Amino acid sequence: MEENGGGSAAGRGGRDENSHSVQERLKDLRVERGLKLEELAEQVGLSKSALGSYENDEDKEINHGSLLKLAGFYQVTVDYLLGLTDNRAHENTPLAELHLTDEAVALLKSGRVNNRLLCEMMAHKNFIRLLADIEIYVDRVASMQVQSLNAYVDVVRQEIMDRYQPGEDDPHLRVLRAAHLDEDEYFSQLVSEDLRRVIQDIRAAHKGDREGAPVNSVAEELRQDIEDAMNFKGSDLERQAMLYCKRLGINYSKLTETEFRNLIHILNKSSILKTHGSRRKKRK
Repeated sequence: MEENGGGSAAGRGGRDENSHSVQERLKDLRVERGLKLEELAEQVGLSKSALGSYENDEDKEINHGSLLKLAGFYQVTVDYLLGLTDNRAHENTPLAELHLTDEAVALLKSGRVNNRLLCEMMAHKNFIRLLADIEIYVDRVASMQVQSLNAYVDVVRQEIMDRYQPGEDDPHLRVLRAAHLDEDEYFSQLVSEDLRRVIQDIRAAHKGDREGAPVNSVAEELRQDIEDAMNFKGSDLERQAMLYCKRLGINYSKLTETEFRNLIHILNKSSILKTHGSRRKKRK
């Protein structure tokens, strides 16, 4: 089946080659098993220096024999090591074994859903529980039990009313009224709680992802950039130039004299900024 979708858990579309390099795959597999390079070398029959270069040198070519040894040791496919697939073992599983409908296959291949996030949800320890609760609700498995429970509560409530004739604010009646179960509301809360457990764990697992939201907010970064510009020793126009460079990711201090003059010349054309003479010293 063609593989599609996913980036990080939050990503989508095709594979992120930077996070699926041969080097990272090899290192991740070794770290998962708690092995040092020396220990791995002893077990696979390859030198420590070669294994180290396989994990760190992007230009190092790994021969076919070493790939086969490492794939066999880690019990993954060579395609997985090469980053051609995210499936460690179940390569090219027939669609018939997955019991997917044509609509499901089309959706997974469309790129409109995050396939990797979907896979992480399915692999979570509480996913089966989530699916079971949904199935119980959709198939009305518990409907008869809920109706029977509500009927029993109603009978008890009516007996109390007939025998003791309490007021509507009687605490016993209020307890029985609260015990009356709304099936839709109950399963909505149950499924919501199941889902919360799953997505919170996945979110926590991707806390340090490069593709995730930055630790510092945009407002905090802007505040820091403005503060740095205000502390810069130069004219107001140079401070503005420095601020624009920081927001655009340009190292202001590395601008050549010509680049600096051109930038100031452009800013001088602004009808918003006041023109001030540059006090930047010429470079020797």
